[in-house]
Order: sequence, then structure tokens, then C-alpha cells
Amino acid sequence: MGVTNPEPAGDRAPFPECTAAAACVSSFLPPDPPAVEGHQAMEVLRPSAGLRRGRLRRRRPPPPHSGSVLALPLRPRKIRRQLRRSVASRMAALRAQALPSVDSEDSRVQTTADDLGAARPGGAAAIPELLEAPPARVVEVPAAPARALNASALLCIPQPLANSTPQVDNTGRELPWDSPLQRIRRRAACLFEWLIAPMPPDHFYRRLWEREAVLIRRQDHAYYQGLFSTADLDSILRNEEVQFGQHLDATRYVNGRRETLNPPGRALPAAAWSLYQAGCSLRLLCPQAFSTTIWQFLAVLQEQFGSMAGSNVYLTPPNSQGFAPHYDDIEAFVLQLEGRKLWRVYRPRVPGEELALTSSPNFSQEDLGEPVLQTVLEPGDLLYFPRGFIHQAECQNGVHSLHLTLSTYQRNTWGDFLEAILPLAVQAAMEENVEFRRGLPRDFLDYMGAQHSDSKDPRRTAFMEKVRVLVARLGHFAPVDAVADQRAKDFIHDSLPPVLTDRERALSVYGLPIRWEAGEPVNVGAQLTTETEVHMLQDGIARLVGEGGQLFLYYTVENSRVYHLEEPKCLEIYPQQADAMEFLLRSYPEFVRVGDLPCDSVEDQLSLATMLYDKGLLLTKVPLAQN
Repeated sequence: MGVTNPEPAGDRAPFPECTAAAACVSSFLPPDPPAVEGHQAMEVLRPSAGLRRGRLRRRRPPPPHSGSVLALPLRPRKIRRQLRRSVASRMAALRAQALPSVDSEDSRVQTTADDLGAARPGGAAAIPELLEAPPARVVEVPAAPARALNASALLCIPQPLANSTPQVDNTGRELPWDSPLQRIRRRAACLFEWLIAPMPPDHFYRRLWEREAVLIRRQDHAYYQGLFSTADLDSILRNEEVQFGQHLDATRYVNGRRETLNPPGRALPAAAWSLYQAGCSLRLLCPQAFSTTIWQFLAVLQEQFGSMAGSNVYLTPPNSQGFAPHYDDIEAFVLQLEGRKLWRVYRPRVPGEELALTSSPNFSQEDLGEPVLQTVLEPGDLLYFPRGFIHQAECQNGVHSLHLTLSTYQRNTWGDFLEAILPLAVQAAMEENVEFRRGLPRDFLDYMGAQHSDSKDPRRTAFMEKVRVLVARLGHFAPVDAVADQRAKDFIHDSLPPVLTDRERALSVYGLPIRWEAGEPVNVGAQLTTETEVHMLQDGIARLVGEGGQLFLYYTVENSRVYHLEEPKCLEIYPQQADAMEFLLRSYPEFVRVGDLPCDSVEDQLSLATMLYDKGLLLTKVPLAQN
């Protein structure tokens, strides 16, 4: 865990949190392991058939040892016999065939040679020593020095981790790790690696995302230091216009019933802390509106998910519970910031609740079975569970709890995409293909409908076949790109405003030296010329969308930190500037001369570039005042 990343190229400082994440991943098997006095532990708890019969299956963790171990789980007998062969044959077998995947009937953590190879430098060829490790469900690594999370840490670009997934440009070409675009995209990947360390992100997304509850224990109470605290909450109550119901909820769950006790008006400290003393949990909605650190934390992570990232903060008094058991319609990451809290997590009760599309009503305890996971979270721990997993949490033993729930992937499914595309596909098919405009059989009501569902009438069979043929043809008329653009437009509207580096601020309109001095504005009049070199402020901050025969550029830089406080922001792009706009979006992060933009006239070039620069969407290669 003592590994540090070398100074990255560019204008950004090293990312200390990602250094810790990189060290976690690369230190599973240190060549000269130090003696372990404390350790971090990651448990991936999976359900089994036994859990549904009332048993919570656990294995005793391995005894302390002098080095860190990535322990393989128990495997089927056939595969255990294969692992006793020579190292060469074992490695060949592992490369050729992955170990069995995990399903809902197996509580064992399974992995592949690629999974293990990705967890440390050297790849799969470096893991023969792992094959004799004792069976367990715990990954232990030496404890790392605590690293505070701060605003500057979120802005830096790290060196790549060993075996990191390569990034590609807009043409699908793999980018070198030190290219400008690769360094920028690594920011979000690095922060996510820190969030779930020491688990490799590739393994998480392949095996656990949307599938299983995951518990990561770190035994590092300072891991989230600097992200948010009760002192921050108290400061927000004192200094911000926090309103009950809009920004803050006071709730409690007593005798199987949840109560919301929000008084009207502003949540002044006296009222909020009195409710807390009375046993109410305080839920701060949208803390990113008040906390710069949480805003920057989420704004970077939304790049990783490609979906809106939101959050709530929950402060629960000792010996109390704030909310009834329920499930949500988001992927949830629970970051335990202070105190301790007992969590119980349950699998979806029926297939219709799996990856739920809407949040549930409150459940009673009688509605629940046995939990798939029951654990006490301590500061530095992380708990993840997918949509549809029922959960409840309570404080015990005289200790309060403060946690932040990071949420993402709300209504971001294939079904939502098809729900938007199918009506448009039917409309296009009816316009372009006569088969969709032919009339229905005159007598189809004689054999179709629920009352005829058991009929063996051959006309019914022919009707169903015709429906299947027409539905299959709809794919040819589906406006996939147009719907994708609309989803992108929605994401732009959902997104938090971007986090700017010092360089991005200095080279954009935000850094112009125009100011009021000695009774008048000074440094006014700097202008772009055809020789000015520019590129977009950041990747992903704008999207060109066609609507009603016009082109609009939707952008995030003027978004509010409060969800949908403002209407979507856009600029109309005229047809003679469309190619130039696409050129700017595709060429990022390479600089281009304004005079090289593919427009018919210099006037169109300067008009487009000036409009984008004035809106904060472009930056220049050198400060504009020096052009």
C-alpha cells in the first residue's frame, strides 16, 4: 500500500486517493510482504439457496498471517483436481476456460484467471502462487495511511493502473495512456477505483453490478475524511437556506411505522437538532447543492457512469431507525462516514422486483424473509446493492451514524430506450412500408382476444405469425441514433455543472482579466481571431441534437447543482456552421485554428467560435488577452 504514482504529465496535481486505490490493487501479493498489524477486508457476500431457507451462510476468515493473500473460494471437485496439476497445465486451463460463474444458487465467490491477473501487475502469468491459497471470501491487504478527500484531489489525472481497461477515441482507436483525452477520462475511472478499492472495477462490473450486494471493509476510519461530516451539516443549517421538506427531512421508524415530522419553513439549527434529540433521523437531500466537495465528487463520477449521479446524507441518532424497509430504483453505494450502523439487505422477493423500475412502498417486518447480508458498517466501509434489493438500517449501542448514499442509473435501462424508440419506429414503418398500412383481417375479432386465447383456430396462428414478422421488421425503421441523442440531451440536463481545473478556468472566458478598476472596466475588448487555437472546454459537456429540422447544442456549464432547477440550456447552430460544430466536438482535445473550421466564410467561423467562447464552452491555447 505504500506504492505511489509518479507525477503525471500536464497541469494537474497527483490524485492521492487514486494513489491509494492503485496501491490496493497492485499490492495483493507484494514480493516482500510486511508484517500485518492491521488489515483491510473486503467481503463479497452472495446469496445461496440456504439463505432463502433461513440460513445466513458465512465462512470463518483465515487466520492472521505475515503477508497479504487473495484467497480463492471453494470450487467444484473437477476443477479442484485440475488445480493440483503442474503450474504450466494449471495456467493453460485457467486461460482457456474460466471458472464457473456465480448464480443466485451459489454463495461462493468465483473468479477467473483474467480476474486475478487484472488485480496485480504481471497479469495471469503472475498468479500460480495463488492457487494453493486456503478457501475464503475475504481479500486482505496491508492497511494504507489515511488519505483525506479534498477538492483538488478530484481534479488530477493519475498514472494508469496495471492492466487498466484501454480507452478509445471517437473512431474506436485505442488511445495511449498519456494522451490528453486518455488522461482526462482517467480522472473518473480513478475516482471510482478509489471508491471501491481494493476490488478491481472490471471484476465489479462483470460479476456484481446489478447482480449482488457487496460489502467492502477497510478498517480505516479516515478513508472518507474530508468528504462530509456532521460539522459540515451543522454549518449548512446555520449558513444556508435549508427548508424542511425541500432540502431536509426529519423521520423516524417506531413500532413498525415510519413518521415524517417536518415542520414548515426553514430548517434552523434549533429545530433540526431538537428533532434529532427526539430520535429523528435527518436526511439532507441533494447535499451537492450545499457542499462543494460532494458536488465535485458526483460531477466526476457521473463521467464514469454515463448517467446522473445523485446523493443524500443521513444522520441517525443512537438507538434509533429512521426509515422502514423498502427498495429503491437506483444503484446504491453507501459510504459510512461516521459512527456505526447495522444494515440488513434482502434479495428481491419476486422476479418483478429485480432491478426495480420504481421505488417500493414501506414494508413491514412480516413482509421480509432472511437477509442476504447483515452487517455493521464502520467509518471507511462501503456497501453496494442493486435496484430492487430491500434494505433497512438502525443505530445501536449508543452510537450515532452518518452516511452518504451515492445513487445512479435511475431509469437507464434497455426497456426505457426501447420505450422511446418503438413508437417512432412504428411511425416510420407506416410511412415507408406499405405492409404496415394494410388493413387487418375483417374477421380477426372472431379468433383474437383473451376469450380466444386457447383457440386452435389456424387463423389465429397465422395472425400471430404476421405480428411477429412485422415486429421483426421494425428494427429496420428504428431511429436508434435519434433516440440516443435524446437520451444524451436528457443526461446533459440531468448533469451537474463540470468541475474545472485551474488551466481550464485560466484559458476560458472564466479566466479573462476583465475587471472594474479606478472607476471603469479594464482589459475589455479581447477577441478571437482566425489564428486563435481553440478546443472544447471538456469532453462530454455538450451534445449536438437535431430537433424539428433545426440543430441545437445542449450544454452543462450553466446547469444548477440542484436537480433540474433550470430548464435545459442550448444554443441554436445554423446549418452553415453545423460541420464546424461537429468538427470541434470530434477534434477534442486537439487544438484547431478558428480559421480552419469548415465554414463557408470567415464571418461564420468567428461567429461560431465567439458564441461558444462567450458561453464558456471553448478554451484557447494561450490566454485570449495575449492573442
